[in-house]
Amino acid sequence: MSLVALFVVAPLSAHTYTLDASASAPGAARAASLTVDNPLAGRRWGVYRGPLEHSWRAYRSADGAQREQLAKIALRPKATWFSQWLRTDRVRKNVAEYVANSQQGDPQALVQMAVFGLQPWEREACGRLPSADERDTYKRWVDLVAAGIGEAHVALVLQPDAPFALCAPGGSDAFLRLMRYATERFASQPNTSVYIEAGAADWLRDDPAKALKILVPAGIRSARGFALNSTHYDSTERQVRFAAAVSEALAAHGIPGKYAVVNTAQNGKPFKGYEYDGPNFDNARPCADRDDARCVTLGIPPTTEVADPAWGLSAEGAADAAAYVDGYLWFGRPWLYNQAQGWDQQRALSIARTTPYPGP
Repeated sequence: MSLVALFVVAPLSAHTYTLDASASAPGAARAASLTVDNPLAGRRWGVYRGPLEHSWRAYRSADGAQREQLAKIALRPKATWFSQWLRTDRVRKNVAEYVANSQQGDPQALVQMAVFGLQPWEREACGRLPSADERDTYKRWVDLVAAGIGEAHVALVLQPDAPFALCAPGGSDAFLRLMRYATERFASQPNTSVYIEAGAADWLRDDPAKALKILVPAGIRSARGFALNSTHYDSTERQVRFAAAVSEALAAHGIPGKYAVVNTAQNGKPFKGYEYDGPNFDNARPCADRDDARCVTLGIPPTTEVADPAWGLSAEGAADAAAYVDGYLWFGRPWLYNQAQGWDQQRALSIARTTPYPGP
């Protein structure tokens, strides 16, 4: 799911959470987010408990110590990914059921989801453009997802690993134009906050201009903001600092007031993608114990308390977080093989057992 090698081959020109009480160490001081009209704050965050979420199924079938560890994943509010493996003829119903399950009877609850529907995608997108039929199918599919969302309060991450759009043959903007369609369609829902994926600080080598090459043509003007670190393991501090730089670059481009969400599902012991020397970046080594380093384990639990001292940010990082970040969300999936291809029980138990953060 990462694009680490692309710089070489194609350089880039019944459980809910109340936010005010979520996910920090006992007794930690709290610093409220200062982002303007934060749509994620001040409401309950729903936890989906159904068949679309691998971790929930595993948690329900576990017992004893394993169930206790898997609760650190299953009982957290997080984003399930929606793609065209949910067929057009049933995706509206799938999304509506997901929303209702996440809300658990509370229409004000925040629902989280990631939309990953472009075809072709990832490395295939570097070799061919979408056909006319694929473009039309994607737009119909997006329309049906939006219809399934309806009036629900949704934080929607659009197209994880979006930097792949920049490797389209001939420098085409075909993928970015489709992303713009999706951004504008989802943003037209009354309570949906769209965050367009922009890769990660390490992926883009801390260059906000590269992020703007994605965000501007993908419709950032219509979105609440952008998402970082969905499939990487880089530090929250670095993502926060990059979020500030990207937001400021957008403002200089005439697009002010855009905020970030940062994936913290897998960066409890962070490392940069371009420094990774293991055999499979997408399935990087899980931590062996809590003293292990540069390995995969659960990071900061989902929260809007982005500047909380419990997270160990520098003073400058905390100030940037409060000013530019709406929340730390879990829209990565480190408990899956290759972050995509099915539940990996031993991997999930390892990253839950070694996390430096307390469970729910």
